[in-house]
Amino acid sequence: MTQRIRNRAALMAALLASPPLFAADHLDTPSVIADPRADIGDLYAWTSYDARRLNLVMTIVGHTFSDQLEYVFHIDSGKRFGDTTASVDIVCRIASASNVLCKAGHADVASGDARDPKGLEGRNKRLRVFAGLRDDPFFNNVKGTREAYAVAADAIMGSARTDAAGCPVFSAAVSRSILETWRHTGGGPAKNFLAGWTPASLVVSVDLSVVNRGGAMLGVWATTMQGDKQIDRMGRPLTGNALLGSFTDEDVSDRLKERYNSATPATAAEFIPEMERTLAIYDGFDGQCGNQLLADPKAASPARYRALATVLADDRLWINSESTICGEFFSVEFASLGADPSKVIYCGGRTPTEDAIDVYRSVLSLGQAKGIDDGVDRDEREHSISDFPFLAAP
Repeated sequence: MTQRIRNRAALMAALLASPPLFAADHLDTPSVIADPRADIGDLYAWTSYDARRLNLVMTIVGHTFSDQLEYVFHIDSGKRFGDTTASVDIVCRIASASNVLCKAGHADVASGDARDPKGLEGRNKRLRVFAGLRDDPFFNNVKGTREAYAVAADAIMGSARTDAAGCPVFSAAVSRSILETWRHTGGGPAKNFLAGWTPASLVVSVDLSVVNRGGAMLGVWATTMQGDKQIDRMGRPLTGNALLGSFTDEDVSDRLKERYNSATPATAAEFIPEMERTLAIYDGFDGQCGNQLLADPKAASPARYRALATVLADDRLWINSESTICGEFFSVEFASLGADPSKVIYCGGRTPTEDAIDVYRSVLSLGQAKGIDDGVDRDEREHSISDFPFLAAP
């Protein structure tokens, strides 16, 4: 077997295995899977309509919390996208949903029973907390994604070549087949794989004045901690699963993701080369190489994707807290990077009502906010971005 055939075989296996099965960051590393109570499924963050609060949601793959862990929202602030100068952590210890202790820096503490949907209010009335089971707002056509990846893998195993930057050059017919397959499940209507999923959910609403000391631009990420050890980490949806080790063997992937889960935005540079290689694969799905967001079409190496890889490796949800109009995932990045200045009116972040996954995949393949559609456009339940605790009851 030639090296080229071996490489294609490995890529095909990885393509078929790579889509996550549950939440946006599920099927993580062995150390995270060992305790689902430490496994962050999804992170949401957005500003309130009255311009007073930052709303935060962390869903946990397990149906309960652990009294051995800290659940932490990290909020970095600055005056410009990508450049923060102050940080505040909201740290929660959850012995049970009826025994919660959350601290928002030195500004406020909420202690007691957080099961009431109205929320547990902090002593200084600058913090509100809910902890308990809620319906998962994340929706995703996982099976259709696998089927679309299978079409791509078959083409790569067949006649499709890769260009000098590592982007697979699909024919127009193959690209149409990939995108059309993605919109269906088993050839029929698309189905949400996560319908009815009820994760443990930690919901926090905090005064913006507590978290924006460095400026109105906020970078939000979440971790689970056991003592000094960082177990899991999440910012944008799918980053850990879709961009790290997606097209390599399982052992290499696990080691890479273990390092990622213990890293921070400040130590993210080591992941840029791996993301460059992965972004090259996604770039080809639409049948055109070099049109990914920030791609340098003149670069004849994976460095074509370095600018976007650098942005994504930071892996924080970015929020313009001066805006109260939310519902456009990646809008801060589009506006700040000059890709679409009209997005400056939106707060960015990620709300529990928007189809962030389609936007993310469209950015990776098309360089724009629309174009990749998995056929599942909304959750089966009604969630809110204005009424605490935002997620629908299970």
